[in-house]
Amino acid sequence: MAENDFKYVVQSFSDYYIGARWTYGEMLVNEDMPFKWKAVVRHYLLKEVSPDTTMENHIFFMTEKDFAYETLKELKAKFKMSVWVPADKKRNKSGHYESREYKIEEIVKSSKLHEQMDTIVVEELHLSKLALMTFAV
Repeated sequence: MAENDFKYVVQSFSDYYIGARWTYGEMLVNEDMPFKWKAVVRHYLLKEVSPDTTMENHIFFMTEKDFAYETLKELKAKFKMSVWVPADKKRNKSGHYESREYKIEEIVKSSKLHEQMDTIVVEELHLSKLALMTFAV
């Protein structure tokens, strides 16, 4: 993968899509990053992790007791991930990656995802503009 794969910020009418390979420190200095998201990172997420942590690494080591988890849960954060689907004997003759979107609660509580974390590619964070707008910083 190239250095800047999954380092992007895209927005639609109602949502933000933020690449999961940004470090929290890089997010804070990127001018394309939504200001409110930078405030959330600065005031809530960086209390538990260092600025050189990526979301990709952070989400698999969160617990339900972490304040970062509570913050992302309150924001209704979802993560788009490519998950390895092993071969079966019927349709899928060889394994393949399948793109799926998971809520932060599903990621933190799923033992299956934690077991597969070495084969999962976390692509992006999906935030609702409404959820971000109504979140008090």
